[in-house]
Amino acid sequence: MSKSMVFIAAALALGVSSSVTAQQQPAAPPQLPQAPNMTFFVTGNGPGKGADLGGIEGADRHCQTLAARHGAGGKTWRAYLSTQAADGKPAVNARERIGNGPWQNFKGTVVAASLDELHGDANKLGFDNSLSERGQIIPGSGFAPNRHDVLTGSTAEGRAFPAGDDRTCKNWSSSTQGAAMVGHIDKKGNRDTPEQRSWNSSHPSRGPEGGCSQSDLRGTGGDGLFYCFASN
Repeated sequence: MSKSMVFIAAALALGVSSSVTAQQQPAAPPQLPQAPNMTFFVTGNGPGKGADLGGIEGADRHCQTLAARHGAGGKTWRAYLSTQAADGKPAVNARERIGNGPWQNFKGTVVAASLDELHGDANKLGFDNSLSERGQIIPGSGFAPNRHDVLTGSTAEGRAFPAGDDRTCKNWSSSTQGAAMVGHIDKKGNRDTPEQRSWNSSHPSRGPEGGCSQSDLRGTGGDGLFYCFASN
């Protein structure tokens, strides 16, 4: 075989090898939607263990992780959750964890300018504006499945309940015992009452296992979701 033919054969072999190698390279993952100015969202998914969020610290970490995936990780994120006094530790009020506002969603809509507005009638929370970290609407009342119950453990004013009746699933550490106060992400329910329209304090969770498991939460229109706010 002549030198020229050897060169051509080698070049062809190299081209085939390069082509195969290129075909074997995994495709780059799609770019996640980014919203660096976002300061509020509803978790698109919870950790997956019902109301056991790893305590309030675990919930904060979940907020921070989700925010970072979408370009907003440079802020300090806090879960909108209260805890009840227990084991010598004082209660924690959700409203005192999240800064002073204003807060805007994935699309840039300001949902509340201050704590007073957030906990009053003028906030813009609800079906259209209480979006996930991806900018998606959370299916609410009338959808199947309905995921509008959001964990808060809070009164309508954003404060903790007195020690006694569990309203925080053992301060967000249990998926088997207790119950959790939930709000309605879409501010809608099966009756037109202030409680059913409440974004943060509609009713306690309930179910065959008590009210804290993933199946209990799903059974009454939830999915272990919670609110996240940038506190700075």
